[in-house]
Amino acid sequence: MRRTVRFLLNDREFSLEGFDPTLTLLDWLRNERRLVGTKEGCAEGDCGACTVLIGRLRNRELRYEAINACIRFVATLDACHIVTVEHLKKASGGLHPVQQAMVELHGSQCGFCTPGIVMSLTALWLGAAQAPSRERIEEALAGNLCRCTGYGPIISALDRAYEIEASSADSLNVGRAEVARKLAGLADREVIEISEGGRRLFAPATADQFAELTAAHPDATLVAGATDVGLWITKMLMRPATVIALGRIGELDRIEDKGDHLVIGALVSVSDARAALGGLDPQIDELIRRFGSEQVRNAGTIGGNVANGSPIGDSPPVLIALGASVILRRGSERRTVPLEQFFIAYKKQDRQPGDFVEALIVPKPRPGTLFHVSKISKRFDEDISAVCAAFRLERDEAGLTTNAVLAFGGMAATPKRAAAAEAALAGRAFDAQAAEAAALALASDFKPLDDWRASARYRSTVAANLIRRFQAETATGSVHRVAGILRSDAHA
Repeated sequence: MRRTVRFLLNDREFSLEGFDPTLTLLDWLRNERRLVGTKEGCAEGDCGACTVLIGRLRNRELRYEAINACIRFVATLDACHIVTVEHLKKASGGLHPVQQAMVELHGSQCGFCTPGIVMSLTALWLGAAQAPSRERIEEALAGNLCRCTGYGPIISALDRAYEIEASSADSLNVGRAEVARKLAGLADREVIEISEGGRRLFAPATADQFAELTAAHPDATLVAGATDVGLWITKMLMRPATVIALGRIGELDRIEDKGDHLVIGALVSVSDARAALGGLDPQIDELIRRFGSEQVRNAGTIGGNVANGSPIGDSPPVLIALGASVILRRGSERRTVPLEQFFIAYKKQDRQPGDFVEALIVPKPRPGTLFHVSKISKRFDEDISAVCAAFRLERDEAGLTTNAVLAFGGMAATPKRAAAAEAALAGRAFDAQAAEAAALALASDFKPLDDWRASARYRSTVAANLIRRFQAETATGSVHRVAGILRSDAHA
């Protein structure tokens, strides 16, 4: 058992012990280190003013990602390299190329959000030898809110940064080998325990250690990226007595391609899962692109999104439509449960004390399968779904439906299949009449949620219309569907 958390902050090594187990990185940076370039805007991972870079070893390769410091616990950053805006500079000591470009193009006005924007752009800069597309830059900045500017100068700043200096010359790229060596020296296989005032956080390094800890502490709060639990701390002022942080367990952070299916470890980030799941269908890729901000996708995990059990989580409807199963582990015992059966009631899953989600098994769609994904929300980016739908339709040689899976989020207390609507499609051609029958059958499948995101009537109408639209687009082939966007073939 080790009672310290060890990491690099900019160009210094730190070893911390005896602190609040849920102390956020933002509070530690500002209050303890006086690194006040990292700002607090929302304290819930939405505005991006607190964006920093986190470097960690993945398969012995050092990778830097943008994350929200306001909801990330310091105790979860063992063997990581934390980079704040104060550390950015050219090799000569002057302004970093991204900072210089922001100055030249007047990308900042009040400046409050600017440090976070600079860090998001720098994350892109580090990983690309040449300027990314405008669409990619906009995607990376979707989690950085600015009330003063129109984003045009900010987007242009990254192109200008490449003109100022090649990204290969960035000090973080030049020094990668040395930082990787230091991080490897900090990593070990000890269980970390951080405690203060009777509250504890454990950070196991292996899945077996995790299994032992969950058996010993079945009521512990499990934390991966803290994109949800972080808000318990900052907004609801909760202080869980025992936390088990999972980010050090490399064996649960793997994706295996088994030919006809994928095995995705519970700790695979949403960003990493996008490459695998998005390759199954472009609509899944687009849905994951709208899964929170890039900072949230880098921290949040696909297993956490499932284990959370939210009725409006984005991944469960898609995974249910694909026929996914969840592998649950308790001690050395494992059992596999179809994901559609995993969700029992609101925030209640088929998990016994000591159970944890170890991995997901995701079948690949068969050739000829019709697939559809839609996310309906008030805002296009960084918003929770009012309705999320995923449909999979398989047909025989005669064009008759042999298997229909219509999965919805936001329509019930759990992510759920529409059994009556599916039955309305069985054994018949997927034509307008069949789609209409399925749409009408939804009334007996769901009594939708009625809240500030959408009324029950709105959700019922939208859900039915999504089935109708799926059929219309499938029949005509005249449009390319990408998770809520209609595009002509010329722009597909």
